[in-house]
Parts: sequence; structure tokens; C-alpha cells
Amino acid sequence: MIEGQRAQEKALSRGVPAKLDKLLFAVTGVLALAFIAWGFFGTDNLSAVSQTALDWVITNAGWFFVLLASFLVVYVIWLAVGRFGRIPLGQDGEEPQYKTVSWIAMMFSAGMGIGLMFYGVAEPLFYYISPPPGTVDAQTPEALQTAMGTSLFHWGLHPWAMYAVVGIAMAYGTYRLGRKQLISSAFTSLFGAKRVDGPLGKVLNIFAIFATLFGTAASLGLGALQIGSGLQATGFLGTVGTPILVAIVAVLTGCFVASAVSGISRGIQWLSNINMVLAFVLAAIIFVVGPTLFILNVVPAAIGDYAANMAQMASRTEVTGDEAMRAWLSSWTIFYWAWWLSWTPFVGMFIARISRGRTIRQFVTGVLLVPFAVSVVWFSVFGGAAIGTQQEAAANGSEGLVTMVDGEPTISFDGSLFDLFAALPMPNLLAGAVGVLAMILIAIFFVTGADSASIVMASMSSNGAETPPRAVVVFWGILTGGVAAVMLLAGGDEPAEALDGLQRITIVAALPFAVVMLLLTVALVKDLARDPLSLRRKLAVSVVGRAIQAGVEEHGSSFDLHTTEHDERQEPAASNNGVVPADSAASKSAAPEGTDRDGGARGGK
Repeated sequence: MIEGQRAQEKALSRGVPAKLDKLLFAVTGVLALAFIAWGFFGTDNLSAVSQTALDWVITNAGWFFVLLASFLVVYVIWLAVGRFGRIPLGQDGEEPQYKTVSWIAMMFSAGMGIGLMFYGVAEPLFYYISPPPGTVDAQTPEALQTAMGTSLFHWGLHPWAMYAVVGIAMAYGTYRLGRKQLISSAFTSLFGAKRVDGPLGKVLNIFAIFATLFGTAASLGLGALQIGSGLQATGFLGTVGTPILVAIVAVLTGCFVASAVSGISRGIQWLSNINMVLAFVLAAIIFVVGPTLFILNVVPAAIGDYAANMAQMASRTEVTGDEAMRAWLSSWTIFYWAWWLSWTPFVGMFIARISRGRTIRQFVTGVLLVPFAVSVVWFSVFGGAAIGTQQEAAANGSEGLVTMVDGEPTISFDGSLFDLFAALPMPNLLAGAVGVLAMILIAIFFVTGADSASIVMASMSSNGAETPPRAVVVFWGILTGGVAAVMLLAGGDEPAEALDGLQRITIVAALPFAVVMLLLTVALVKDLARDPLSLRRKLAVSVVGRAIQAGVEEHGSSFDLHTTEHDERQEPAASNNGVVPADSAASKSAAPEGTDRDGGARGGK
């Protein structure tokens, strides 16, 4: 590595601020403001355009989202188990920056969020009463397994494989090669340094910023929907419509801005740890108060269905069903893949920063398995409690958590968590306290999520600075809240319609970055193939292969292979690529030497 790269890496590791990229900041800022203005002043037009765009994306690119998501799972596993797995995300011999326990704890924190709060109850329960088209009958034991397996499919390996690709690329480029912490820097091997630092690099970074902006805004919109339902369920508000949801977004965005201006943003880790404890407390209450034995039985059923049917779930496209399948995919699988893709710059950078010094194999193992374990526990507790409660209600002849609309069973997605609290056998006071606890959780997730994502967007618009200007962070935070409000408005006047608006715009906005992700896999492999550790290993395998071939040709199967120290001032003790006949004196007296830590033979020819 050249000295300039080392100096740049040291500067980045110290968090030295970089200059604002005025052109990139201006272009992305103006486009984001234009979108917000479009949403506020042309809500109906934005809604119509987003629906048209969604129809086009589902028809023409739905297959691309489906294939890309599964490809990335195979890709990161291949990186981990193959010859690149031993490459460290740092310098040779560098120890991991964080201890394994702390690293796993932070990974756990990254795996939690508004999404798990919103869908932990709603998704398994909805699949139970309305399974994916063409699968099983509703409200049966088979529907329970399908519900849990499908939920894990959407929240398990696939999203974290996407995050892992960006995480590896960012950590490897920054901590091993000394590049800037920019998405564009990861494409140096593919397009060259000049193009990456020029207009092409700016376009790549713009795609990354917009993916982060819309993905984060979608999460904030979900948080606003759920807080609105919580306020209604606890009696603080009456009917909650889109104007109130926009007001909730505005209030929480103001909280974020206040935290950023006052410097409280430095306490994101502290707030995240509090949220992790509160989430554990909430899950423990539901586990104890709810159908505990039923929840324990759900865990193996969920894992079993996920493992047995993952290939079938990963191959669902529009051609595997009718219009019902098309609608289901756009509301669920393709929405999720687009949502996860839009989060990859944010989450990828986060896990890159906490994984310095670990090998690619360690990184992939932790990033895939730890969040997957969290998802299994979370969906088993909340989804299992909801399905168990619904089964008991059905046995007693009541609707339970389900309402009938036009003869079809349905649920309140944003209110299902609070409906579960009300249905569980606990005192009203405790149910109210649990509801308030859940709203606090969601609110903190909102503030820390907006704060963290805004820092990432500010960093990308400040040449990869780890400590971007606070004003830039606040700017992106306010825009994120504005985009969330616009996405809610584009859905309609009712919360359910607002959710449709979030999903439509997220899918459309994520398509350009999906192409970027595919190109990133090529650029990353080109970088790893040039790594000194990879080259040394490749050379060692080649040398040993040639030596064995020479030994077989000259001595048949009776020979020993060993390595010796090579002294340039003397003739080598052995010829024939280090091959000595097995019955020779040299072979009997020379014990095989070891290899160095990089897998290459020491000395010798």
C-alpha cells in the first residue's frame, strides 16, 4: 500500500472531517426538495405517477429483485467459504477493533428497528389468516408453519446478505486499501480511480444517498403509523388520519433536530443500548403473559418451514401465479427486497465500522447468523403470541385480532401490536403501560434511525467524512422527515392507504441502486483477487501443484515433497522443484518444513 493511502486511512480512522462535496450536495438536496414540493403541492399526481411506476417495475423488473436477492445470499456465502474468506478487513496482523461479545451486541442492535416493531405481530398473523396465493389453506396448522417460515424468509438471510456485500466492500476498501468511505470508492477496480472521482462516482453516490433517503423515510413512515395507532389504542387520540401522521413525523423530526444540534447525537449508542434492553423487556412480558408453551413450539416449526421451503419462496415471481400473486409480491417480497436494498448503504457502513480487523469469514458468519437468530426469537414471540391468541379466540367463537371486511378476514397492520396487548390476559393498567413502552421504543428508533441515517448521508455528501458538519446532518434529517411525510400523503387519507404509498415509492426508488449492487459484486471480487494474501495463496498452490506434477513424472508415486530455506549464495540442495525420491538419503534426513502464515512455501524453488 502506498504511503498516501496509509495517510488517508489514518485520517479516516481518526474521523478527520472532509470538505463538503458542493456539487453532490446541491444536486441531491435540490432533487429531494423538489420531491417534497411535488408531494405537498401535487399529492394526487405523485400518487398516480408512483402507481404507474410501480406497475412498470413489478412487470419488467420484479424478476430482477427476486434473482438479485437470492444471488447475494449465495455470493456472500461463497466469499466466506472460498479462498477470500481468510482476507482481513484491515491490515495484516491487525486485531479486531471490538471484542466478539461487544461486536455481537452491536449487531443485535442493528438487527432491531421500527420494522420489527411494525411487522413482528402483523406479518405472521396476516399470513396465517391469508396465506400467500397457491400455498395452503388459511387458519390451519400448515398455515401457521407457512406464516412463520415466510416471515423469516423476508427477515432472515436475504436482507443481511445484502448488507454484508456493502459492509465487506466498505470495510475492505477503507481499512485495508485506505480508500474514502464512499460507495463510489468500492468501484475503483471496475472503473478506475479517475472515473470514480469524476462524474460517474458522483452518480453512484447520488444513487446511494437517494436509496438511503427513501428507505429510511419508509421506516419513519411505518413508525408514525404505529405511534398513531398506539395513541388511539391508549385513548390519547380519537381517529388518526394522514394529517395526524404527518404531524407525528414533524414532531419526531423536531426531536431528532434538537438532538443533533445539542450534541445528543453522540449518545446514539447509549440510546440504542436502552432500546435493546426495552425491547428485551417487552418481548419477555409477551412471552410470559402470552401462550408461552405455544411460542416455544413455534420456534422449531418456523425454522423447519423456512429451511424446507426457502427455494420455493425465493422463486416466486409474477409468472408463478395470477393477479393475486402479482399484488402479493408487490406488497411483500419485492417491497422487502427493495426496502433492504435501500438500507444497504446505511447498514452496510455501520457494520463495516464495527468490523475492522475481522476476516471476511468471521464477518459473514456474524452478519448472517446473529440477526437471523434475533429474527427467529422476535417473530416467534410476537407472531407466535398473536397466532396463539387468534386460535384461542376462534375456538371460543370470537373474532379475536381479526376483523371481517366485505366477508374477508383482515387485520390492522399498524394497530395489530396494540390489539395483541389488549387481547392478552393482563390487567388494563399493565396493558396500557406496555403500550406506552412500545411507543417509547418506536419513538427512540425513529430518532436514532433518522440520526444515524442522516450522518451516513451527510458523510457521503462530504467526501466520506466520518464526522461530517452538523448542519449537513441536520439538513438530511429534516429532508428525511419531509420525504416520510410526502410518502404518507401519496398513499391517501387512511393509514392503510398511506402504507401502500410507502411501499410504492420505496420499490421504485430502490431500482437504480439494485443495479449498483450487482455491479458492486463484480468490483469487490476484482479487488479481493488482487489482494496480496489471495495472490500469495494462489502462488503457493501453483508451486505445490507443479512440484507434485514433476515428482510424479520423474519418480512415479514414490517420492517425498519438502521445503527448504533457499540461500541465494549457494546452490540449492535439491532440484526438480524440491522433489526428492522417497528412498534417497536426503528424503530420509529432511523433515518436511512448514509453510508461512499466508500459505506460501518458505524459500526453495
